[in-house]
Amino acid sequence: MARKNVIANRYEVIEHIGQGGMADVFKAVDTILSRNVAIKILRADLSNDTVSLMRFEREAQAATALAHPNIVEIYDVGDYKGHHYIVMEYVPGRTLKNVIRSRGPLYKEEAVDIMRQLVSAVAEAHSKGIIHRDIKPQNVIVKADGTVKILDFGIATAKGSMALTQTNNVMGSVHYLAPELSQGKPASAQSDIYALGVVLYEMLSKEVPFKADAAIQVALMHMREPFPDIMEKNKDVPQSIANIITRATAKDPAKRYRSCQEMLRDLDTCLRPERADEKPLVLDEPAKKNSRQSEKKTAVPEKKPEKKEEPKSDKPVKVDIHSQRMNVLLGISLTVLVLAGIYFALVFSGIVHLGPKMVEVPDLIGMTITEAKDACSAQELSVDPEVTYILTDSVEKGKIIASEPDTGTEVEEGTMIKVTVSSGIGITVPDYTGQNIRDVQEELSQYPLLQIEIKEEESEAPSGTVIRQEQLLPREKFDPASPAQITLVYSSYPTVIIPEDIMGMEVADAIQYLESMGISAVASVHDTSGMSEEQRETLVFGVVVECSPQAGSEYTQKEDNYVILYYY
Repeated sequence: MARKNVIANRYEVIEHIGQGGMADVFKAVDTILSRNVAIKILRADLSNDTVSLMRFEREAQAATALAHPNIVEIYDVGDYKGHHYIVMEYVPGRTLKNVIRSRGPLYKEEAVDIMRQLVSAVAEAHSKGIIHRDIKPQNVIVKADGTVKILDFGIATAKGSMALTQTNNVMGSVHYLAPELSQGKPASAQSDIYALGVVLYEMLSKEVPFKADAAIQVALMHMREPFPDIMEKNKDVPQSIANIITRATAKDPAKRYRSCQEMLRDLDTCLRPERADEKPLVLDEPAKKNSRQSEKKTAVPEKKPEKKEEPKSDKPVKVDIHSQRMNVLLGISLTVLVLAGIYFALVFSGIVHLGPKMVEVPDLIGMTITEAKDACSAQELSVDPEVTYILTDSVEKGKIIASEPDTGTEVEEGTMIKVTVSSGIGITVPDYTGQNIRDVQEELSQYPLLQIEIKEEESEAPSGTVIRQEQLLPREKFDPASPAQITLVYSSYPTVIIPEDIMGMEVADAIQYLESMGISAVASVHDTSGMSEEQRETLVFGVVVECSPQAGSEYTQKEDNYVILYYY
């Protein structure tokens, strides 16, 4: 049977699993190597956009050049019927952003373990001359065993290559943006390290360090505001980890770790007992707000030299009003120019764009439709009125089990979010093929609202075995609390005519004869106790004198059917 949704005559698409600003991501099966893969397909409307296409190709080139256990592996790239695609390792799990949201501040041991994996992966990229430029929890997948995989090298830059803007990514990245990038300076290993420091802070505090309504405000806070003290957000964080965040997020790139390898060495030892009483790291930067480390110093006023009293003059003091106005105007102009410079630096770096405001899709999983509408409304989004309802294995009726776009995806304000809602806990229908029809009927009889229809059909399969099922197919679900119907088609039983010549035949011979025709037969002795001596003398013993069903009639052989042969 021909397969549907097959790309390049090899990758069979199973389901849609994600959506980003440029592409859709699908789970698929590589039919040649028999393994699950993820396929990222560039949206059709961007196939003719040069920058988007170059970014898409850049991602494939950058990730293909890397081989590391914490970087998603790229298997294949291509163009199929005008659709550009990347085939990559399928990683089951959740984004680090979703993990942080659902579980709150992570344990310090877990956060350090995740950070060691991330820093190791980024170190590998840096060793190949590749700067990621978009490190954030949304681009990190956490597997069930705690392994993490970093992905999305779509705006990564290599030495000597052109930087590409990401004009549809606003707040999602500005929270992790190094100050120098907002000033239009090129990305570097230190700008990736800054983003890693922010991710570590977020894992331990459940929030980003700076928040504001507009991206430019967040960027300015990264440039000007002292970085928050993690130990004031999470009392369980030791000073050794706080010092790692302090160094990684220094405003001045020269004061950050010189490399990811240096940061990794610090992470390897930060939980050791000998570092428990480590002194706070103090950099020559703005002091932290409300810091435990700041101490009030007593100011000692300096003795000022006595001013000699100038002789008073009766002449009026002349004030140059024109000069004052010019100075004010010059100050305002310089302020406007500085803000404009920052704004356009953010535009050209891809953090701010001139289009509509972008917001993140909230986590709607587990909510009711009413709750989801409220959550979306708070983000200036709405829930699509066309809701998809499906039966689930364990989610109660009325709860959302999926959204499209996915949680954490950045979309334009006003976007409608499609949701899939549980219509109840369903029963998964087994594959009854090859099972006995009577056994299946007995199993299904526990569902009183399920109507069972049976049909027989000639088949080479053993008589009475199910050869197919209709209405409810294997692995489909049905609601046991609602009416449903299943049709079971089974291999027909043989139907024969009971031969008339068995009458008068020796019982043993008659049984053998019937069994050769596929008929089950048993012998039963007629009672002669009520007969007279004369009647018994006329009897012929040991031969068939009666048959049930009657000889010459039509008979169907089923498991529990048999012919009874009576004799004296």
